[in-house]
Amino acid sequence: MDAGKSDAYVYRQLADSYYNVYNSKEAIKWYAKATESTQDSETYFKYAQMLKAEGRYEEANVQMKKFAGLVPSDQRAISFLKDPNYVPKLKSQTKLFDEVALGLNSGNSDFGAVLTDDNTLYFTSSRNKSRKTYGWNDEPYLDIYKATYNANGTFSEPVAVSELNTKFHDGPSSVSADGNTIYFSSESFKEGDFEKDKKKDIKVGQVYLFKATKDGDKWANVKALPFNSKEFSTGNPSLSKDGKTLYFSSNRPGSLGGNDIWKVAVNGDGSYGDPENLGVKVNTEGNENFPFITEDNILYFASDGKKGFGGLDIFRVDLSKGGEAENLGEPVNTSKDDFAFSFNKTKNVGFFSSNKTGKDKIYQANPVCGVQAIATVKNAKTGAVLSGARVAILDDKKNVIETRTSGEDGMVSYNVDCNKAYSFQVAKDGYESNTFAVAKTNGGIVNVAADLEPIDVIVTEKEIILKEIFFEFNKSNITQEGAFELDKLVQVMKNNDQLVIMAKGHTDNRGSDQYNLNLSDRRAKATVQYVISKGIPSS
Repeated sequence: MDAGKSDAYVYRQLADSYYNVYNSKEAIKWYAKATESTQDSETYFKYAQMLKAEGRYEEANVQMKKFAGLVPSDQRAISFLKDPNYVPKLKSQTKLFDEVALGLNSGNSDFGAVLTDDNTLYFTSSRNKSRKTYGWNDEPYLDIYKATYNANGTFSEPVAVSELNTKFHDGPSSVSADGNTIYFSSESFKEGDFEKDKKKDIKVGQVYLFKATKDGDKWANVKALPFNSKEFSTGNPSLSKDGKTLYFSSNRPGSLGGNDIWKVAVNGDGSYGDPENLGVKVNTEGNENFPFITEDNILYFASDGKKGFGGLDIFRVDLSKGGEAENLGEPVNTSKDDFAFSFNKTKNVGFFSSNKTGKDKIYQANPVCGVQAIATVKNAKTGAVLSGARVAILDDKKNVIETRTSGEDGMVSYNVDCNKAYSFQVAKDGYESNTFAVAKTNGGIVNVAADLEPIDVIVTEKEIILKEIFFEFNKSNITQEGAFELDKLVQVMKNNDQLVIMAKGHTDNRGSDQYNLNLSDRRAKATVQYVISKGIPSS
């Protein structure tokens, strides 16, 4: 091997070592040196991930283009090329959760929190300083802990689940709905399963899944699951509410990339079916890990292969509907590693983990109530969808919050707050403008049929027939109802460029003559100004 290739190999090995412990600053430094020579596609992908972790998105895109050029059929490449500048869209999406760091976090790694219905929070931690330290991060080996979730949202002092913990890494875990069965990750050394690395003279093990059952107040009958293998890892379990399906992560044969999300049937007699890969809706050629399944079949998982902010991001997908996975957005996801999301639907609270502060910490995720209000603009007479319509969203005081234009499908979507009154104000040339109420709701999607009537104004030799245009008391601004009528006039004038109009304003008999003359003049001028604002020449 010549010196140049040798150096590039060493640089990549150094970069990968920092990538594996998520030291993005050091990883970037060595990936920059490694990529001075041609590298394999994964090196460019990892380099891009580390750049994103530091918020250097434009530089990350340069590396992603190199990656995509080498493996154009890779899902990650296809997704990137479709929308390379997706980060601003992620940042602008509606917030789904508020976050609060838990008081039970230690100064070491804490992650993988799961709340049971009996108010017990199980999580994984390296806080036991009496334990042997792990060479990779110089922290004690991981143990499983539990704490009681109090009614006021606080937690009791965590205690180690000593009957499950060993001298090896233990956790995360998943508890059955009845509280009598626990599945948890540990190491294959517990079973005496390992390979010997002769060059380094060390034992190399895998992550295994284990099951235990309750015996009084303690866990007992610890058994390794039959689909573990010393050839690959099997860990991070999540048991469905009915206890019939176990989700887990593994890099076993059949995985699309590194770690994938898998599932296996748990049979009534205690046996297991054949593990099944969840496929491309969930998994990529990157890494997917930390699955959590809710009682309504929503799967939360972490991925570094889907469109994210950098590192691992948390996604969710409705397995019942088979749709696309959705990034949870900020503040849950950051440019760092965000993972291990769980959700207790009964208590309407979630938990996730992140190393955004430099150490793995557990955060509580409190749902933010939101509504997706969708207007579909159509021709009221023909039913044809109308693109290019102006659709404004108004609050309950009729203030315009934002205006967007309908697409080819005639649709405009806004994310708004729950249980608040909103309305759509819709306008398009050639159609009567109108306002449509958005029903109040406690979350979900509200579809509004915004059907506009085509303007069919009768033009005679002497007059254009409009309804009367009223003003509010003591005011000269054009009302919404007045604008609807004037839009008809605008359309006629666009079709008849020789037409000239005269606008007169009137008042009632309250107030002095001079005051009413001034008010009438302001009303007439406001009417003219509105027509001009719609593109009619002032002449």
